[in-house]
Amino acid sequence: MIVFINGDLVASEEVHIDPWDRGLTLGDGLFETVRVHQGVAQRVFAHLKRLNHGADVLDIPLGISDEDLVHAIAMVIRENAIEEGTARLTVTRGVGPRGIAPPEQPTPTIIITAESLKEQNAEPVQAIIATCTRRNERSPLAGLKTLNYLDNILARREALNVGAHDALLLNTIGAVAEATTANLFVAIEGQILTPPLKDGALPGIMRADVMAATGATEQSLAPHAFGQISEAFLTNSLGIAPLIQVDDQVIGNGEPGPVCIRLQAMV
Repeated sequence: MIVFINGDLVASEEVHIDPWDRGLTLGDGLFETVRVHQGVAQRVFAHLKRLNHGADVLDIPLGISDEDLVHAIAMVIRENAIEEGTARLTVTRGVGPRGIAPPEQPTPTIIITAESLKEQNAEPVQAIIATCTRRNERSPLAGLKTLNYLDNILARREALNVGAHDALLLNTIGAVAEATTANLFVAIEGQILTPPLKDGALPGIMRADVMAATGATEQSLAPHAFGQISEAFLTNSLGIAPLIQVDDQVIGNGEPGPVCIRLQAMV
């Protein structure tokens, strides 16, 4: 694999990461996963808008323009001959001294990778409601795609341990926020609803497109609402997956719903 790192294209086996890089030692950074379709990065400027927002919140000076990042992503896709797959852009604050205080003049580490992925829309998902952790909707990090995914990893592990595919995360007041790597949409009485950002949902790139395509509205969702839902699906930048069961509650008839099927054909 050919990797972009700090302005250079390098074979992956030759990539060197400083052991004092704060992305490695502290998870101090951000990332974006971009779908590649027919050799082209999809929705790339929307991803970069979210990345720039995150960098502003964390006070990480990217030091590279959006146009140069788009060019770098395209180079990595081309060098790895990716037709269908993903490109990942990772940004860390860079190397820092011992301790958590950020360096006064950080030099970020910027890495871009790409790999093939045949299937964009996932198979039907059976999920649980995670009990091991909750989404902190009050944290300024709730709306950022940071390098620290440990809450999500714990929730996914809990799901896998009981034979489910994924987990839904509740927030601190018990409302449903999102899945471990996806936003949630549900249909109730003909309306398409999705948890609001204030409840801890990540401002997903696909989420925004689906909201525009369906006229979905934001509404807080309690766990018991799944008994009223006729259809549910999960969205992220790589595709759309039907959600057919949550804990012991089968959603609708247990099959992908019509809205999900229509949206999958559009992705």
